[in-house]
Amino acid sequence: MTSRFPSRMRPVAAALFCGAVLLGALSSAQAAVNPPIYMSHGVEYMSGGIGSDEAQLMETVSPRWPATFEFAVKDGKSADFAANVHVTVRDAHGVALIDNVTSGGPFMVARLEPGNYDVEATLGGQVLKQQVRVPEGASAKANFVWPAGTDMASVGTRTVQ
Repeated sequence: MTSRFPSRMRPVAAALFCGAVLLGALSSAQAAVNPPIYMSHGVEYMSGGIGSDEAQLMETVSPRWPATFEFAVKDGKSADFAANVHVTVRDAHGVALIDNVTSGGPFMVARLEPGNYDVEATLGGQVLKQQVRVPEGASAKANFVWPAGTDMASVGTRTVQ
């Protein structure tokens, strides 16, 4: 059986092959932590942040999205990230653009057009509301923090200070 590569090129070919296999494995591992992007009334959004890799990813991508929402339950001096938050975003005319979707983690990012929005976040039956202004060419961030004891079954394990 003859080789496709001359003997002096075999180590290079083997190294390239191993590199391609490793790159493929890393790409597959990275894809496993990327939360899916959803659409609600023409607005793309993504939520996640369960686990340190996914939380880091969400923190990294959030400046590239016009709006970021973070969810937590305050317990004394620290706060635990919360998931399974029901989120509704309404435009200045009261039209729901993101309508009662459930967050897949403590972070949610949305591709909202520049403008003013009313954001409602519900956890354990407790509703928090904020007005959010998305500026032209920049991003906005809103933190929703519930008091201690709010539906602790939905709270994540990562602690923020």
